[in-house]
Amino acid sequence: MIPRTALSRIALALAALAIAVSASAHEVQPAVADVTLGADRMTMDIRMTLEAPVAGVDLRGLMNTNDSERSEDYDRLRALDPFQMESAFRRAWPGIRDRITIRAGDTRVEPQILAVEVPPIGNTELARLSTLRLTAALPPDGSDVVVGWDGSLGPLVIRQMGVEDGYTGYLTNGALSDPMPRERGAALGWVATFVAYVGIGFEHIVPKGLDHILFVLGLFFLSLRIAPLLWQVSAFTVAHTVTLALGALGLVTVPASVVEPLIAASIVYVGVENVLSRGLTPWRPVIVFLFGLLHGLGFASVLGDIGLDPGRFVTGLIAFNVGVELGQLAVIAVAFFGLGYWMKDAPWYKSRVANPASAAISLMGAWWFLERTVL
Repeated sequence: MIPRTALSRIALALAALAIAVSASAHEVQPAVADVTLGADRMTMDIRMTLEAPVAGVDLRGLMNTNDSERSEDYDRLRALDPFQMESAFRRAWPGIRDRITIRAGDTRVEPQILAVEVPPIGNTELARLSTLRLTAALPPDGSDVVVGWDGSLGPLVIRQMGVEDGYTGYLTNGALSDPMPRERGAALGWVATFVAYVGIGFEHIVPKGLDHILFVLGLFFLSLRIAPLLWQVSAFTVAHTVTLALGALGLVTVPASVVEPLIAASIVYVGVENVLSRGLTPWRPVIVFLFGLLHGLGFASVLGDIGLDPGRFVTGLIAFNVGVELGQLAVIAVAFFGLGYWMKDAPWYKSRVANPASAAISLMGAWWFLERTVL
């Protein structure tokens, strides 16, 4: 029987995780802009959540829209049909336009709307990614083009299309892109590319990858001894590295509707086994390896949405994976030094800490599984 103190810990953990689950339904995703530069005109196709800027949600440092005081306005807009949402966006466009910077040399140019494509309503609990197509006339001096994105609009992945070695950047906190030549590419060097994609990979785990964080914590709570943790993390790392590479290369493609529920199921499994087992079993690393294959496909989906610079494909792929690993190690380090180190010799650690936490992790995984399949 689980002690009463353990039950109270489960209740507290469930309450905290329930808040996180509700928040993840409105996770802030980076906008992705594909920029094509011509001699006298540019076009920019932006895939983004239009509801956030229309509702006045400031995405600066925000993980999810539920944390904003304008979240009710966001939810109301999320329930509008495509025509109504497009109309609302066009009314708000002048204020949004002022937060997009486009400069050709010293000349600031003003973008105009070519088209707004809003998907059908779908599941209102999930973010809706629309496509905004902009155009802008460029001065005839052939000057390089710089694009800026106000921090209130959230992070932006920007990709220069139509030229070899086109520029790719990840803009946060109102940063400006590097100057992009009109007739040739301006790809980042390999060092800058590596640093940029390490940051993207790390951010996908901390703070945005709550499901991956819970899985890693499930590995941690099996035992505080280094050997079980090392075996599990090694199996998980090798596996997700393989499928991340295969997915990024387009050699393996599995729909998110299949991958995401299975990732949730993996979270349920590790939590339940933590409670039932007395330590590392011979099959645990094998199971973790198989689940790592699934998580790698999830990472590949994210990387596919962001895109890799073709001229720095291998560098970006390795760097993204390094960022993911650093994020996972950060989670383990915080768990160990914040909890495990102080309780490693306590005889009640498993019954009062590890088991309740693992049970809470499993219950959240079960909720996600239901949410991603039948709810």
